Amino acid sequence: MTSSILQPISRRSLLAGAAASSALVLLHPFAVRAAGNQAHLRIMETTDIHVNVFPYDYYADKPNDTLGLARTASIIDSIRAEAGNSMLIDNGDVLQGNPMGDYIAYERGMKEGDKHPVIKAMNTLGYEVGTLGNHEFNYGLDFMFKVLNGSNYPWVCANLTKGELASDPKKDQLFFKPYVIIDKKIKDGSGARAR
Repeated sequence: MTSSILQPISRRSLLAGAAASSALVLLHPFAVRAAGNQAHLRIMETTDIHVNVFPYDYYADKPNDTLGLARTASIIDSIRAEAGNSMLIDNGDVLQGNPMGDYIAYERGMKEGDKHPVIKAMNTLGYEVGTLGNHEFNYGLDFMFKVLNGSNYPWVCANLTKGELASDPKKDQLFFKPYVIIDKKIKDGSGARAR
């Protein structure tokens, strides 16, 4: 039987290992500036916003600076400044999840032309595409469509059909496009713009 005894790690060896790991991260090709004939694209994604526009916990009735799109906006801005080329997308569950969402759905309602606060915030932040989560359906299809119509960006969903499934999935009648291709101008390392 062989026994293995772990040797204690000294503070010096731990720091040296951490420094070496950090150097590898810094030297990673996607962490350095793009060359003249290269362009880097940073894809940012949010999910499960659940109507948290402001840094406020409605259940505790007090500010909470760990949540909300208002707080996330500064993070998005700093990533955009660092990356040069970026895209902002959302993976769904934006319409339901706190008392403000319930108030808008059940009390205030959405008339044609109204903008939901979470959609106003997402438009302001410059989202380029969103997809549906299960909570987009909590208040019914009519409410969901009125809210999403206020978006300055497209929504995609490949499995919300208008009725029976077709024998060929490519022939299903969908409420949304199953995908979109975003035509975007990006800047390479020399500053030249291209599509």
